[in-house]
Amino acid sequence: MCLRVDNHVILDVNKDLKIVEIFVDGKSIKAKDGEPILAALLANNIIINRYTLKRREPRGLFCGIGQCTDCAMIVDGVPNVRTCITPVKEGMVIETQHGLGKEKI
Repeated sequence: MCLRVDNHVILDVNKDLKIVEIFVDGKSIKAKDGEPILAALLANNIIINRYTLKRREPRGLFCGIGQCTDCAMIVDGVPNVRTCITPVKEGMVIETQHGLGKEKI
């Protein structure tokens, strides 16, 4: 399952973006430099971004435009980063967020 947009009649989709390595929960994955983190995750079949504080329920893609917090993850040590609007950079370290991102499980 790949959810990356490769062709679109209106959007300028750049297929020539540099491929970079990022790390998600300790696993190395390939991503396109500058694409939203969430797009890279979905292209690699990673659909859970965080778990809720009270009920520990999984969350992932919901709005896709940075208005909700369902795609929030810990990025380079910073919790609550909205992955749908944050671009990929070489070597990023991304972690599934549990609760507020500061609690140790």
